[in-house]
Amino acid sequence: MLDSIQNILNYGIGSLTVGGLLRVLLTLALCAVVVRILNTIIGKMLDRSTKIDKTVSGFIRTGAKILLWALVIIIVADTLGIETTSLVALLSVVTLALSLSIQNILSNLFSGITLLVTKPLGVGDYVDISDKAGTVKNVGLFYTTLNTPDNIVINIPNADVTAASVKNYSKESERRVDFTFTASYNSQTEDVKAAIIDAINADEHILLTPSPMVRLTAYNASDIEYTVRVWCKSENYWDVKFNMNERVRETFKDHGVEMAYNQMDVHICKD
Repeated sequence: MLDSIQNILNYGIGSLTVGGLLRVLLTLALCAVVVRILNTIIGKMLDRSTKIDKTVSGFIRTGAKILLWALVIIIVADTLGIETTSLVALLSVVTLALSLSIQNILSNLFSGITLLVTKPLGVGDYVDISDKAGTVKNVGLFYTTLNTPDNIVINIPNADVTAASVKNYSKESERRVDFTFTASYNSQTEDVKAAIIDAINADEHILLTPSPMVRLTAYNASDIEYTVRVWCKSENYWDVKFNMNERVRETFKDHGVEMAYNQMDVHICKD
């Protein structure tokens, strides 16, 4: 009985025997079980993590499956008696050639992963990337999509985003709004500051902490310059900007402050 089983196991074509094939199938089955267990463990770890974006999570899952099955192929090839050194070298050459041919794509891909992990910007943020400004509509693996205030969609390669200086105007909950107002030399400093403070107090969007600042900052040729700095919630920035510019004109009038303008005095001398 044992001799018959041994004969069956030794039967084969060339170097491939029934016994060898069974070993390959057993190895493949064990590897498949191990791959399944490892993929399950990796999946559960990613699902429990709150810091990893879903897009990055999907990429990690796919990459792990490809890597594990590549190892399975090498193990099975070794079981079959195939020289794995040549196989590994071939896979390395193919991988290198593929990497060089899609270098720009890979650059955008890994830049996209960097953006998704580090999160310098997010959907809904108003950002300035180099000379392109707009609201972020999507951060993908290859492109970051902006929607400009005049409703133009801009797709920026992620490699350009990570290489650029990104200004995120929505990252912080509060922003400072700076103004420069000018008044005539005929107007008293106390009157000018009082008029500006009235304009500030009339705007409910301006925060009292940090305290607003109103200071005389320069004596120009035709006017005196006052710098104003106030704080507001980021979403109210433009309302405060426009409302203050409109309201100061009225409060200057109420306080008798003369608004300055460029002028030139010409004196004619008679000989």
